[in-house]
Amino acid sequence: MFNNIAEKTDWTNENTLDDKLGHGTFVAGLIASSKNCLGLAPDAELHIFRVFTNAQVSYTSWFLDAFNYAILKKIDVLNLSIGGPDFMDFPFVDKVWELTANHVILVSAIGNDGPLYGTLNNPADQMDVIGVGGINFEDQIAKFSSRGMTGWELPAGYGRVKPDIVTYGSAVRGPSTTGGCRTLSGTSVASPVVAGVVALLASGLRHRAGIINPASMKQGLMASARRLPGINMFEQGAGKIDLVRAYQILSVYVPQASLFPSYLDLTECQYMWPYCTQPLYHGSIPVIVNVTILNGMGVVGRILDKPQWFPYTPHNGEYLEISLSYPDNGILWPWSGYLAVHISVSEAASDWSGTVQGHIELTVESPPQQRSTVRLAVKANIIPTPPRHKRILWDQYHNLRYPQGYFPRDNLKMKNDPLDWNGDHIHTNFKDMYQHLRNIGFYIEVLGRAYTCFDARHYGVLLVVDPEEEYHREEIEKMKRDVEQNGLAVIILADWYNTTVMKKIKFYDENTRQWWLPETGGSNIPALNSLLAPHGIQLSDHVYEGGIRLGDRSLVYASGTSIRQFPASGTLVGATLNDQGKSIIEQSGSKVFEEANVPFLGLYTAVMTSSSNNNNNASHNSNKHMGGGGG
Repeated sequence: MFNNIAEKTDWTNENTLDDKLGHGTFVAGLIASSKNCLGLAPDAELHIFRVFTNAQVSYTSWFLDAFNYAILKKIDVLNLSIGGPDFMDFPFVDKVWELTANHVILVSAIGNDGPLYGTLNNPADQMDVIGVGGINFEDQIAKFSSRGMTGWELPAGYGRVKPDIVTYGSAVRGPSTTGGCRTLSGTSVASPVVAGVVALLASGLRHRAGIINPASMKQGLMASARRLPGINMFEQGAGKIDLVRAYQILSVYVPQASLFPSYLDLTECQYMWPYCTQPLYHGSIPVIVNVTILNGMGVVGRILDKPQWFPYTPHNGEYLEISLSYPDNGILWPWSGYLAVHISVSEAASDWSGTVQGHIELTVESPPQQRSTVRLAVKANIIPTPPRHKRILWDQYHNLRYPQGYFPRDNLKMKNDPLDWNGDHIHTNFKDMYQHLRNIGFYIEVLGRAYTCFDARHYGVLLVVDPEEEYHREEIEKMKRDVEQNGLAVIILADWYNTTVMKKIKFYDENTRQWWLPETGGSNIPALNSLLAPHGIQLSDHVYEGGIRLGDRSLVYASGTSIRQFPASGTLVGATLNDQGKSIIEQSGSKVFEEANVPFLGLYTAVMTSSSNNNNNASHNSNKHMGGGGG
């Protein structure tokens, strides 16, 4: 089946080299099979590292040992048809950096958790790694392929664009352990297709071996990729891999720095989604675009001086206010870094409408004293600042997710994955709601900082969804003022919280050799109760599930709380629900504990007080609602 197996090594505790699952054989065959289902680089020298048991168990320590050996053996290309959500597994992440710093070109599967956004796997989400997504043979993104954005930068920043490229990963033919061919789907299939392409390119460019490194190979693949129409960059990255074009580019490649995305056209739909769906305006929370810097000149680079913004006066570029952030001291390592572009609109354009343009310029220096200057073109639409009642502020600051801690799943019936590692964001798991709000004329901004950092007089609604973070005293005090004096409406969607249920879903993690107890429930109800206490609202520690009806709509209420206390002047909506918490605590199996008239939704119009030189201590009803409940 294989022409050139240099060695097989086992890094597990099973002391065997047998592949009982066939996954590793299939993956290796896509790269270098020499019979039947021919691989892309059949003469490549294979080093096969077994890091999973036949029960599909692995540990970080096994990977670290295997990675160290790969460095020792001076492996050129390493394929990882694996991944996981823990981008804070620092020994693993650091070792991946060490691998690429030692000139190992690392190709990794982006994950099979699509079509949901924000489901990228590590290490494919790292800047120095080629992260691969999957497409079918109709050149459509495979449903299973994970989508961006990355989660490292949240809540204060915005995620990077991933995957880097896509290729065939659906119903791909490869070798079977029993002989002949079989088909398999997944980004773990797409990844070795790219690894085979990389091996073939490196072999064909041996006469230019000095310029081939993890960054230059990634630059060549992304620059030559074929963009798929109607698909955004958080699904396809640079596009579909093109072997021939990549060879042509790398054949004449000159070591340089590059950016991805290589330009920012915030008017270009669908590729620049979600940026293209909402124009800019004065007074908005700055829009952040996180650009990846690739440095093909050397493993270590440095941004010289400060990147500069050059507005195009004929194109009204002076209406944009650009601020930039990048790694400390401008250091790029290994082979890569980031440039976060924060975009705001000047006050001079608060009543102006039109298109603006300009460019950002930066110079990268990389030993030995090589320099490369790159430009990032910027284009955007500006509109007059929308009226307050059209502006919604999404609270990202109080959303936490695994791997920042053990934050459990929102829906307790989903037992196959105990960790809430997808998190909540208006552009990921709430993407459809975002698009619906935009379609009916609302403007949505993302707050990545505490409540003390925004002016409530500019917004109609603050949207708080499944918060896990605590609220500072200053935030609670400001929220009371914002509702009662500044007329801010607040909508809260809260999931479950119950300490006994939390103890019931603890589990023993074999990797860390520790019992994992949730940091909070699906939401941090005690923290929410502190926020709501000044308004006379409290949520319960009961956990309910079932069906609810609002108007002519039937909805699923999945693992939500109930309202324990509410102002007498407010309106409560109830439904017959099952006490899911009681079922879990008593381990009742299929037995349900039905409860009638459980208050799951509350509407409350606060009393708005205002003071001015002409009307001190006046009060009137504000049309503002405090909503509680969840599910």
